[in-house]
Amino acid sequence: MKETKQAPAHSFGVGAEARDAVREVMAAFEAFKGANDARLDEIEKKAAADVLLEEKVARIDQAVAAAQARLDRAMSQARRPQIGGEPVEPVSAPEAKAAWDGYLKTGQAPQPLGGLETKAGLSTGASSGGYVVPYETERAIERRLMAVSPMREIATVRTVAAGVFRKPVSTAGVASGWVAETAARPETDPATLALLEFPSADLYANPAATQALLDDALVDLDEWLAAEVEDAFAAQETQAFVTGDGTNKPKGFLSYATVADADQAWGQIGYVASGAAGGFATTNPTDRLIDLVYAPKAQYRPNGRFVMNRKTVSAVRKFKDADGNYIWQPAARLGENASLLGYPVTEIETMPDVAANSLSIAFGDFQRGYLIVDRAGVRVLRDPYSAKPYVLFYTTKRVGGGVQNFDAIKVMKFAAT
Repeated sequence: MKETKQAPAHSFGVGAEARDAVREVMAAFEAFKGANDARLDEIEKKAAADVLLEEKVARIDQAVAAAQARLDRAMSQARRPQIGGEPVEPVSAPEAKAAWDGYLKTGQAPQPLGGLETKAGLSTGASSGGYVVPYETERAIERRLMAVSPMREIATVRTVAAGVFRKPVSTAGVASGWVAETAARPETDPATLALLEFPSADLYANPAATQALLDDALVDLDEWLAAEVEDAFAAQETQAFVTGDGTNKPKGFLSYATVADADQAWGQIGYVASGAAGGFATTNPTDRLIDLVYAPKAQYRPNGRFVMNRKTVSAVRKFKDADGNYIWQPAARLGENASLLGYPVTEIETMPDVAANSLSIAFGDFQRGYLIVDRAGVRVLRDPYSAKPYVLFYTTKRVGGGVQNFDAIKVMKFAAT
């Protein structure tokens, strides 16, 4: 079993694009602050802002969001996770790699099975059940998913061999106390354990290629396949990690039962109310965000971060603290995220928009709170018949996920109480 770890910020191979994006974000945000301050002054004087000024603020806000999105993309490409415990990655045998390339190009594999593992279940034919891809191809897909999937960047990722990953956890902690050196030790209650199960579900994509592309000697078929499936896999995964119902897919952290944080118990996600139905409180909206920050226990705040979509970021970008400072700040250096109240912000577009009773903002230590389980092995079945003249590659991988620590993640519910 392998656990994915993020590379340290100083190891990012960032280039001119990322540096330019940082400067663009900083410049756009300075322009935004000037325009928004003028809007607030006009509201204070006239109880309403000029329409043209409102439009100007909205345009600059969109420019800040676009620049931040470009910076996030540049940094995601540089942010490559390291797989722990393996200083040197294994390399497939040359005959296996040659057999794999031959299978992609022509559908034929040398006998016996050309060094490739055939997936059982359909028949013993060379292509009936598809093949498990070589290690290099699987790693190429994993690397690309890490670069484009925001949840994979912030959660814990484990690679397992079994279809279901089971993790025992203590829900009440270990009993302890103070006692004199020679005093009797009172018997403690046994630990309360719960068994969390994270089943893997099939995720598939069906990219197509022409035979001319497959015959082109200059095309790296491993990278081509990884590039074709990355967007489809990443979109489906991100949706499931946030709102998935756990039926034939991972269970998203917003799909668990939610209760007011004061009443939260194991198996539930605690929420903090925004103070208004379907929106932020009209007075001191920042206070509720501060309440959300302090809802998790102290050990989860050092690695805490906000998670929300772009529309919600646009709303909180206008908020100020009691000293008149904007609570949202762009990344000041390469390798950093934009911050809200001093904590990094991860934009995930599958987070819900602000609406009545929506759970549109989450905060916590997602590395300790959410677990993604990758079943080792990616399977490919070549299909030259269903969509002639194109060749289809039915590609499947197994992924699971769910909350592993219910104390580490809190959400904001947009309701009065």
